[in-house]
Amino acid sequence: MVNVKVREGESIEEAIRRFKRECERNGIMQEIKKREFYKAPSVLKKEKLAEAKRKIRRKMLKDSRWAK
Repeated sequence: MVNVKVREGESIEEAIRRFKRECERNGIMQEIKKREFYKAPSVLKKEKLAEAKRKIRRKMLKDSRWAK
């Protein structure tokens, strides 16, 4: 839950900008985009597996660079 109180002397535009920044920090916009369309459980499983493979590949690449 994001709460933004308008400060004294602060314009509405500035408060909205702070609100948007807080939403971005808390991952709310990312969550909204993720839930915008339905994804079948099989698709979610494939995406999760692909992400895990990417992370492993990045870690191995990073480790091999420092091993030299």
